[in-house]
Amino acid sequence: MKCPSNGLCSRLPADCIDCTTNFSCTYGKPVTFDCAVKPSVTCVDQDFKSQKNFIINMTCRFCWQLPETDYECSNSTSCMTVACPRQRYTANCTVRDHVHCLGNRTFPKMLYCNWTGGYKWSTALALSITLGGFGADRFYLGQWREGLGKLFSFGGLGIWTLIDVLLIGVGYVGPADGSLYI
Repeated sequence: MKCPSNGLCSRLPADCIDCTTNFSCTYGKPVTFDCAVKPSVTCVDQDFKSQKNFIINMTCRFCWQLPETDYECSNSTSCMTVACPRQRYTANCTVRDHVHCLGNRTFPKMLYCNWTGGYKWSTALALSITLGGFGADRFYLGQWREGLGKLFSFGGLGIWTLIDVLLIGVGYVGPADGSLYI
């Protein structure tokens, strides 16, 4: 149920109440709003007494200014590579039910692409240290040509192996599909 009955009025979702909004409040300062429950909703105060009108205390800010923990955003299906500078996509974000804010509760936001193919940095580094001379680290990352080169040259007689440990350790060498490490 979107609007639960007999719960605390201050915990009702924004869709279940009507508040007088003061858009001239000072950003970041505490503000109180006079609210009333919608006709089909019943709620109680801290003493479990039924009430129709109540006050909500919140910080003056628009919904798009909330911290990331107070809203959920849609994920992108077009982020399939890592670019420099990092690509962004437009996500539709919706404020969580129990959070109260000014303005539209659904808003667009530009977010960074964080696509991963499931490769772990720790696994790649461990393979580079232990089996790097046989190219296991490069095979794991999907770089089969370099893996074959290391396999048949015995890790470049150890030099290529040492260099790869450093390059994977600092994150310079990553998955062949362009994704990020987990």
